[in-house]
Amino acid sequence: MIYPKIPLAQTVIELCRAKGVKHIVISPGSRNAPLTIGFSNNDNFKCYSVVDERCAAFFALGIAQKLQEPTAVVCTSGSALLNYYPAVAEAFYSDIPLLVISADRPKHLIGVGDGQTINQPNVFENHILYSANLKQDLEEDTLEEKEELPIFKSLENKLETLLGLKQSIQEFNEIEINKAINISIAKKGPVHINVPFNEPLYDMVEELSVKPEVVEPPAEHLDVDESIMQDCISKWNNAKRKLVLVGVNQPNQIEQEWLAILAKDKSVLVFTETTSNIHHDSFFPSIDKIIAPLNTEEFKDLQPEILLTFGGLIVSKKIKAFLRTYKPKEHWHIDTKKANDTFFCLSKFIETSPNYFFSKFLNEVSTVESSYQPIWERVKQHRRAKHSEYLERIEFSDFSAFSQVLKTIPDNTVLQLSNSSTVRYVQLFNLNKTLEVYCNRGTSGIDGSTSTAIGFASASKKQTTLITGDLSFLYDSNGLWNTHIPNNFRIIVINNQGGGIFRILPGHKNTDNFDAYFETKHNLTAEHLCNMYGFDYSKALNEDELKHSLETFYTSSSQPKLLEIFTPKNLNDEILLNYFKYIK
Repeated sequence: MIYPKIPLAQTVIELCRAKGVKHIVISPGSRNAPLTIGFSNNDNFKCYSVVDERCAAFFALGIAQKLQEPTAVVCTSGSALLNYYPAVAEAFYSDIPLLVISADRPKHLIGVGDGQTINQPNVFENHILYSANLKQDLEEDTLEEKEELPIFKSLENKLETLLGLKQSIQEFNEIEINKAINISIAKKGPVHINVPFNEPLYDMVEELSVKPEVVEPPAEHLDVDESIMQDCISKWNNAKRKLVLVGVNQPNQIEQEWLAILAKDKSVLVFTETTSNIHHDSFFPSIDKIIAPLNTEEFKDLQPEILLTFGGLIVSKKIKAFLRTYKPKEHWHIDTKKANDTFFCLSKFIETSPNYFFSKFLNEVSTVESSYQPIWERVKQHRRAKHSEYLERIEFSDFSAFSQVLKTIPDNTVLQLSNSSTVRYVQLFNLNKTLEVYCNRGTSGIDGSTSTAIGFASASKKQTTLITGDLSFLYDSNGLWNTHIPNNFRIIVINNQGGGIFRILPGHKNTDNFDAYFETKHNLTAEHLCNMYGFDYSKALNEDELKHSLETFYTSSSQPKLLEIFTPKNLNDEILLNYFKYIK
C-alpha cells in the first residue's frame, strides 16, 4: 500500500481508519497532499473530490446526516478552511458528526507574509465541539523548529533531546486525534483537526513508520435518576392537558409501541413537525394549520399543563409564539446532549435518549380521563376539510404547486427540503408516512441545501428528492459541480422569481427598494445550469404542465432530473395569507 512519508499524515489516516471513518470529501490543494495521498490510496476509505469547499462541507454533512457517523472533509491551508464554516455551524446546531481536517503551514511560516496562510488553530471556536491543534513532526536531520529545542551542549545530548521531543510530539498528536474523533462520535457534532505540514509534501513510502494507539470513545450513558423519573410520573398522572412537541428527529428513532401509548391517552396531544419523522393517526401534524386561526380563548384552551419536547429545532414560529405567551407549568426536554430553553420556561432537562426515557416512563404512567385530545381532534378534522376546499378554489400558485408535488413523491423515498418558504409550505400538508424527511434546521440557512441533499443521496440506496426555492437553489448552484450525483436524484425548484417569503412578512411591498433588497427580484432559470452539469431539465408554467411533468419525473433515467415550476409571485402571498382565514 502507498502511504505519505510524513508520520503525522500517517497518524491522522490510521486513526481515522481505526475509528471507522469511511467517507472522505477532499478539495484539491497542495498543502493537504499528504492527506490526499494517504486517504485516496487506502481501500478502507471512499473518497470524493469536490472543488468548492463550501459545497464539499455540506456534501459531507449530507453523508453524515444519512449515516450518523463521522464524515471527513479535507482541505488545504488558508481561506479554503473558512469556506467550511456554514456547514460546521449547521453540524454544530443539528448534532451531525462532521470531521474537519485542515492542512496548515508550519509555525515559522505563519504571520510572516507567506502565501495561503491564516490563523487556523481554533478558527471555529464558537461552533465546534473540539479543536485539535496538532504539532508538526520534527526531522532528525534539521533543527527548523527552533522554538521546540533548547540550546545543546553536545551532539549526543542534542540527539537524545530531539528523539525525546519527537516521541513527545507523536504522543501529543495521537491523544488529540483520538480525543477529537471520539467526541464527534459520542456527542454527535463537528470537530476540527488542524495538521501542520512542512515540505516536501508529495513523498511516498510503502510501509508505515508509526503505529498510533487507538483510544475507544466512552460508552453512552442513558440512565435517568430515579427521583427525577418518579417526579415526572407523579406530575404526568395528575395533569389533564399534556402537549408533546417533536422537532427534527431521525427516522425510526422511536419505537412504535411508545407512540401508540401516547396516542391512546386522551389527555395528550402530540404535535409533530414535518422533520419529526414520526406518525400516528391520532397525532397532529401541520401545526400551523391547527393554531394559526386561534383566538385568545382558544389559545387558553390549548395551553398545556406539561410540555414535553424532544428532537431538534422547531420550524413553526406560531407554536413558539404560542408557548412563550401561554406557558405550561412544566417544560421537560429529553435529549442526550443539550436542552434549548426555546419557550423560556424549561423546568427539567432529562439527559437521555427519548426512546430510553419512554421505555422507562410510559409503562409506569396512567391514562388520564380528559377532553383535551377529543376537542382538538375535531378542530383537526375541520381544518383538513377546509384545507381541501381551499385547494379547489385557488389559482395556480406556490400553494397549489406544493400540493401537487407532495402527492406524487414515490413511497419509501427520501425528501430533502430547503429552508425559508419551502419547509414552511410543506409543514401545511399531511405527508406520505413512508417518506424520510430532512432539512438543515440547525442554522436554518438557505446555503448548502442542494449540496447536503446530493451528499445524502450519494450515501443512500433510496431515491432522494430535493424541493427548493429559486434563491436557495441558485445560491448553492456550485453543488451541482459534483461527479458523485446518482442518476435517481431529483430536484424540484419552485421559482417565484425572488425571495417570496418576504412578501408574506410585514413591510411595504412592490417598491424598488423591496424588489431589490428584500425580494431580490430576478429572471434567472435553472435550464442552462442543467445543460452544463448534465441534468435532464423540464419546466411547468401551470397546473396542467405540472401534472404532465410529474407523470414521468421519477422514472428511471441515465442522468439526474430537475423540474422547475414557475409560479406567479404577485399572487402567492395573497393566497397563503387568505388560507389561514379560510380554514378557520
